[in-house]
Amino acid sequence: MATRVLQSSCSGLYQAKHGHFTAVIRGLSASNNRSREDSWFKSLFVRKVDPRKDAHSHLLAKKEDNNLYKIQFHNVKPECLDAYNTLCAEVLPSIHRDSRYPCELVGTWNTWYGEQDQAVHLWRYRGGYPALTEVMNKLKSNKDFLEYRKERGKMLLSRRNQLLLEFSFWNEPVPRDGPNIYELRSYQLRPGTMIEWGNYWARAISYRQHNHEAVGGFFSQIGDLYMVHHLWAYKDLQSREDTRNAAWQHEGWDEVVYYTVPLIQHMESRIMIPLEASPLQ
Repeated sequence: MATRVLQSSCSGLYQAKHGHFTAVIRGLSASNNRSREDSWFKSLFVRKVDPRKDAHSHLLAKKEDNNLYKIQFHNVKPECLDAYNTLCAEVLPSIHRDSRYPCELVGTWNTWYGEQDQAVHLWRYRGGYPALTEVMNKLKSNKDFLEYRKERGKMLLSRRNQLLLEFSFWNEPVPRDGPNIYELRSYQLRPGTMIEWGNYWARAISYRQHNHEAVGGFFSQIGDLYMVHHLWAYKDLQSREDTRNAAWQHEGWDEVVYYTVPLIQHMESRIMIPLEASPLQ
């Protein structure tokens, strides 16, 4: 009798444990199935990146021999900012107007919010790298420019620049009447994600044109790599707030934000005031 009771108890324990183990396995299997189903479901909506093997400049930019851009960031000694702005106003427009130089001053600003006592200059070279080389060689014999560089060096704490190409789906920056404020939003992307960024923003730019706020979109070729710059214009800070909030009313904008945020390693926003000599006012 005792033996039968013991056997029955052991059998019950085995069945209970075996049943629990089976339930766990079934639960894991169901979880894996759900994960596969979720991945399949998401694949219907995530835009696939074209796996073509080619340079970013060929896939994302307008013709590389068309326009090349240089952006300069000058950190000025606080006590020298006014003198620096005066010096730039005397020299930079003369290069812009001189037909011997295949370059144009797109815009020149002081940072208002962001890094303080900073000047930002954006140049366009029509003809790409050969135009850039031609300008640099000619400036070596320009006495006014050489004197400008000498005086400028006394006023700066640091400076850096980048060479950029413009995204094919953005309009080329053209002169604007003011008054406007400008926002330069700079994104350091994860390496290997530039094509995916371009895919999403080629669609997203249509959501950000309603107040003519889109000025230009660029990505780096030399300098900090995998860097994207978006340049926007607004009447004032409240207009900026209203315009950015209005983008969320467009179907698809939320998806663009959702899928591009993970591509970013670091981002920075500068609010800038155009200087008197800037074609973008």
